[in-house]
Amino acid sequence: MTRLRMGVLGCSAHYAKRVAVPLRESLLIEPYGVASRDLSKAQEYAKRWGFAKAYGSYEALLADKDIDFVYIPLPNHMHLEYIKKAADAGKPVLCEKPLTLNALEAREVVDYCTKKGIPLMEAFMYRFHPQWQRARELVQAGEVGQVQTMHTMFCYNNRDPRNIRNIAEYGGGALLDIGCYAVSSARFLMGAQPIRVVAQLLEDPDFKTDILVSGILDFGEGRRSTFTVGTQLFSMQKVDIYGTGGSMSIEVPFNMYGDVPGRIFVATDVGRRVIETEVADQYLLEFDAFARALIEKIEVPTPPIDAIENMAVLDALARSARSGTWEAV
Repeated sequence: MTRLRMGVLGCSAHYAKRVAVPLRESLLIEPYGVASRDLSKAQEYAKRWGFAKAYGSYEALLADKDIDFVYIPLPNHMHLEYIKKAADAGKPVLCEKPLTLNALEAREVVDYCTKKGIPLMEAFMYRFHPQWQRARELVQAGEVGQVQTMHTMFCYNNRDPRNIRNIAEYGGGALLDIGCYAVSSARFLMGAQPIRVVAQLLEDPDFKTDILVSGILDFGEGRRSTFTVGTQLFSMQKVDIYGTGGSMSIEVPFNMYGDVPGRIFVATDVGRRVIETEVADQYLLEFDAFARALIEKIEVPTPPIDAIENMAVLDALARSARSGTWEAV
């Protein structure tokens, strides 16, 4: 089978750390080209991570007819511009989360790609891991009864002023960087869009970015999801799901290792058990699922409307943090 040739915009630390090695196992994708505004940097990165070609500008990569699709792990504030440029070049796009800085931009870029017939997907890798597929199956099967609430904790400690996550104008801050996971996973398991939200945040006095955010998502009929995310705390993550007939906990919900099984802790009236899911790399699964959709000419596995809906919730949370009251989604 001929593999799709992938172009990457930017010499991304995220790609190097999370994606490059597992993608070597892909039968569907060839990491073909990488672009930087510094050609020597792109050449060094290409040599290190196995790309056939290096480009001295993002536009040069997009103009290459040998590139079949583009992966965009650029800083958040650059997503809108380069998704559009990729669409103009006829390149399908897998873009890192969050898709844009707000829901208005998300709708703009989704409409732009739709009108041009360009596949677009926001890269939430966790959904492709077997542990999340299994967790949703359990919820839908009523394993813990009717799910009434879930709680997400996701924190890391990053105080580097040069890091893009700590630069406000780049779309940095806890809410956009990791709060998006809390919102996305709640919508994924609840199978619905919240109707209103409330949030509080703490801002770094120097960075002017939110470093601690807590929120409540109200799904109606007494169903709620709560979360806390932080960028200057001890690194940890966990998701707990509570229903009328039991509870579930996902041990490592988002940054799951690719060489160990996932574990879901389930407690019901029958007893307690640990469900282990197969060893899998969520990034390889995500990229291959996107590539398979392109090859088979079917809808991408996470339709872009999901990105608009997720951004709408994040926007409402940001409004609530400013207003101090519930905000409609």
